[in-house]
Amino acid sequence: MLRLSLLLSFAFLAPAQAAGPLSSPGAPAEAFPKPDRPVAEIVAPQWTAEAERDRIGEFEAVAKAMKIGPGETVADIGAGSGYYVVRLSPRVGPSGKVLAEDVTPAYLASLERRVKGLGNVTVVRGEPHDPRLPPASVDAVVLVHMYHEITQPFGLLYNLAPAMRPGGRVGILDANDIPSRHGTPPALLRCELAAVGYRETGFHTMPDGTYLAVFEAPAPEARPKPDTIRPCKDAASAR
Repeated sequence: MLRLSLLLSFAFLAPAQAAGPLSSPGAPAEAFPKPDRPVAEIVAPQWTAEAERDRIGEFEAVAKAMKIGPGETVADIGAGSGYYVVRLSPRVGPSGKVLAEDVTPAYLASLERRVKGLGNVTVVRGEPHDPRLPPASVDAVVLVHMYHEITQPFGLLYNLAPAMRPGGRVGILDANDIPSRHGTPPALLRCELAAVGYRETGFHTMPDGTYLAVFEAPAPEARPKPDTIRPCKDAASAR
């Protein structure tokens, strides 16, 4: 478990960059089908209290399962309050990078204040269907308790794939519940990612009973065409 003092002592001298997209737009949202399930509202920048998350070892469990290490570039999609960002920064070290992406202006402003002094962190303004990350630039991606809030999951996954380096990992941490209760049933998650060509490589039950599902993104040329993607039925929500 990382202590706050360790996080602060590992601050690098260069300032974080101002929030903005890092790549040109990908495929537009209207090119994709809407998910056949509810989409939860964005209600808070964090899942629960950081001290409690540290107590149960959430970050360490995720970082270990995803084999995140020094020198890697890791993107936190929907970074929110920055809980993962400030812990990823010392983990990837001065030769690594952390891309803190979000779409909510207030969260982006708060992130910029929080990561000031962490020279290996860049705050990124994305779009709900497109993280706007540079091509072939990312080794690992985390989406933490926010997948159920993505209004256009097929578009986001499609536009995320070109940013991944070969063998890159995409980790989705969520509750095993229906989207309207801020979770995603694992079967629904697997179906939606498979619809865009992602391959599951790992599944882990977390200390608090949530889960981490890990996927490998398809090569850009192996992605299905947007108009061939079919939404998945959310049987759990229907019940």
